[in-house]
Amino acid sequence: MGARIGVIGTGLVGAAAAYLLSSTPGVSEVVLVDMNAARAASEAADIGHAAAFGPAARVVEGGYGDLAGASVVVITAGASLQPGQTRLDLLKQNLGITDGILAQVVRVAPGAVLLFATNPVDAMPALAVRRHGVAPGRAIGTGCMLDSIRFRDRLAHILDVSPVAVHAYVYGEHGDSQVLCWSNAVVGGLPLLEFAAQRGRAIDAREQQAIAEDVRTAAYRIKAGKGVSNFGIGGCIERLVRAIVGDEKGVFSVSTFMPQLLGVRDTCVSLPHVIGAQGASQPFVPPLSAAETQALAGSAAILRDTIAGGLKTLAAA
Repeated sequence: MGARIGVIGTGLVGAAAAYLLSSTPGVSEVVLVDMNAARAASEAADIGHAAAFGPAARVVEGGYGDLAGASVVVITAGASLQPGQTRLDLLKQNLGITDGILAQVVRVAPGAVLLFATNPVDAMPALAVRRHGVAPGRAIGTGCMLDSIRFRDRLAHILDVSPVAVHAYVYGEHGDSQVLCWSNAVVGGLPLLEFAAQRGRAIDAREQQAIAEDVRTAAYRIKAGKGVSNFGIGGCIERLVRAIVGDEKGVFSVSTFMPQLLGVRDTCVSLPHVIGAQGASQPFVPPLSAAETQALAGSAAILRDTIAGGLKTLAAA
């Protein structure tokens, strides 16, 4: 018997994730929960029809009670980013929505690993820990996992190699203060910039800045063109769920609540974590350049202030 996975929110992100999860090894059932029950039922039917072409999980619509026994509950519900907004602009509205969802989920599925994709995604694990008593390792934001993939994809095109050959990470906020880590990026066992030089494709400081801007603004450009960024994050959700249900112990740049990081208290940013059946390990702080360390501390401070302000507003509501 495989794992039961809950997906709360059946908009385009939730639907993309559910579709991919329907064929994830180790998953036997995907339960879709949405305030719009007809939407959830229709997505479950549509995904189920596609999944019927091969061995696949059962996809059903349900309520919170149907999440009992779930190994992972994915939360995608909330307002979407609109033109001109940053992810942090969604804080007040989506904290309130997610707070109500968590009150239901922790009651019926207290043992589930919670995986957040709702923006601002870095604030949601803190909400789960601080207001609902969830253990930090069981409240995971997708965070900079998608940014890291975008970083690798961009580098792979420049270097004409496969993205899987590039080991490079983005840390900090899944947003404008994110930190692309150049100092420990590696390709084929060589430091990235050395590999690029030997490849005849040196990446100078100006191009590094252009790549950083490209990665940072990727979601804004995608949303400007098609209205939503859903397949990339759907793929991240599926990959993390696969790591959890398979107890893979893979390493991913995701966000969890941290009592302290680089002198910043009570923050939630992306760093490398080992992901397995119990959720996320303690974060690992990699060796960084002085500039990267300063930037990461700045990003952590932004999230500290954002989280504190959001929780204060929520408590006063």
